[in-house]
Amino acid sequence: MWEQNTAVPEFLPFRGLRYRHDDLAAVTAPPYDVIDPEERAVLIGRSPHNAVRLLLPEGDYDGAARELAAWQSDGTLTLDPEPAFYGYRMEFTDDRGQARSTDGIIGALTLPARAGAGDVLPHERTMPKAKSDRLALLAATRANLDPIWGLTPAADLPVADGAPVAVTTDDLGVTHSLTPITDPVGIAEIRRVVGSAPLVLADGHHRFETAIAYRDQRIAAGNASEADGRVMCLVVELAEEQLWVQPIHRLLNGVSAPSALRVALGAGFSLEDLGPATPERVEALERRLQAEGGIGLVDSSGLARLTPHPDARETASRDLPEALRDVPSAWFDELAAPALAGIDITFRADAATVAALVGKGAADAAILLAPVTVEQIRAAALAGVRMPQKTTYFAPKPRSGLVYRPLD
Repeated sequence: MWEQNTAVPEFLPFRGLRYRHDDLAAVTAPPYDVIDPEERAVLIGRSPHNAVRLLLPEGDYDGAARELAAWQSDGTLTLDPEPAFYGYRMEFTDDRGQARSTDGIIGALTLPARAGAGDVLPHERTMPKAKSDRLALLAATRANLDPIWGLTPAADLPVADGAPVAVTTDDLGVTHSLTPITDPVGIAEIRRVVGSAPLVLADGHHRFETAIAYRDQRIAAGNASEADGRVMCLVVELAEEQLWVQPIHRLLNGVSAPSALRVALGAGFSLEDLGPATPERVEALERRLQAEGGIGLVDSSGLARLTPHPDARETASRDLPEALRDVPSAWFDELAAPALAGIDITFRADAATVAALVGKGAADAAILLAPVTVEQIRAAALAGVRMPQKTTYFAPKPRSGLVYRPLD
């Protein structure tokens, strides 16, 4: 029986399962957790082989496994002939109109004994609701269908310089390209760089924890393989030029009245009224929060900026780990907890969309946060503390379906 290897971060090539004949724009999809029901229907309509049929099978996990097996049987998907790392590039334009790219390597990451152990460091707390769904899907399909995302503080991670074997542009205008790396010297250098420093999880905490749980189930049953002890992972340098980190905002429902919420928040904040929540004013407030700090509020009365009372913020931050004291979601959660008691809170990344939802009555109010910095992410992870759930949104998102990693 295979025995667990706890020496991490260990990063290995694998034989990828890839589409050979389909239009990649028709068969690839965003990560499962950013697809709403309407987008799922659109993706399914694009192709009978779209990745969303595997990612979100609506509870029919055995059906997803049958689809995956059928696509391999009929040649829709075939295994690459030899193990490879996969250079992955995303080219995009950020919200300031600047052309940028994120370059990383997709490989198989050896799992630690448990989440938070060893040199794979989660940076954010997770919500439990999605884990059982992902576990059932992994057990049925025995495949990693999309990569988690890890950040290495090590410098000089090699990037692929060959011709890509897969290129597609998504609905947001991001161009994704995949380039296999099979050269032994290149493989050895990637393994050396990734193995030289702790790896910080950027995205995919649920899938990471699910992979650990599934491996442990297989070990307990006495049928674990080496492949069960790894998970597909995109590794990118933990560097400002490689990462575009956006905030995740809070949508509030169950607010009795805007005036009541503003009065309750007034116990810890000074409130500056900014008038109607027009798109231009929302965008200006985002820039101001990033430059000056504070918290944004959108409600039926309009837009406001909340500045914490110094004494109140100091009290609220007193019990936070040092690495989290300047993280907006952390100190705000502590300071605003009394005002938000009993209110239903959900999460969304785009501030303009959040404000529009409040404007049309789909939410009672919203809290807008400033993004965390790359240095704050590094400090929290290396200190061994996790940011509050739904603090960071890394953009753009890797495209699901460019490569799958089968466990058998």
